[in-house]
Amino acid sequence: MDKLEIKVMIWSGSLMVVFIMALLYATHARNLDVPACVPYDSNYKAQVKQIDSTSYEIFYVAKMWAFEPAEVYLPVGSEVDLYLTSQDVVHGFHIEKKGVNLMAVPGGINKVNFKFNEPGIYRIVCHEYCGTGHQNMVSEIIVNHP
Repeated sequence: MDKLEIKVMIWSGSLMVVFIMALLYATHARNLDVPACVPYDSNYKAQVKQIDSTSYEIFYVAKMWAFEPAEVYLPVGSEVDLYLTSQDVVHGFHIEKKGVNLMAVPGGINKVNFKFNEPGIYRIVCHEYCGTGHQNMVSEIIVNHP
């Protein structure tokens, strides 16, 4: 084997180790979660369900050019299981200040869970161009003290 090939293999292997370490750091130290895919249910509809005093399920539907529900009110300390689907085309779903970033895909349901520890207005925007009204596709989660 040529010395240059050995150097390239060592460099590539080192780069791969750095990449794997960065992934481990992101998932453990930064406590990032990967969204799960849930089997599609034909009875899926936009709604907010309160499970107990601190747990909620939010079912979002993305459609041209809105998210339903448009506004959600939650108390501080709420743990949320968020489900997302699309009615028509692929949409993006990003909750500002939370790091939640999902894709709304027709016929599929994405799920992620997180917690609201601070009060505030958490704006939701579509980050995937979905047509001429894309810039108006926003929603809000309003978190207040109980």
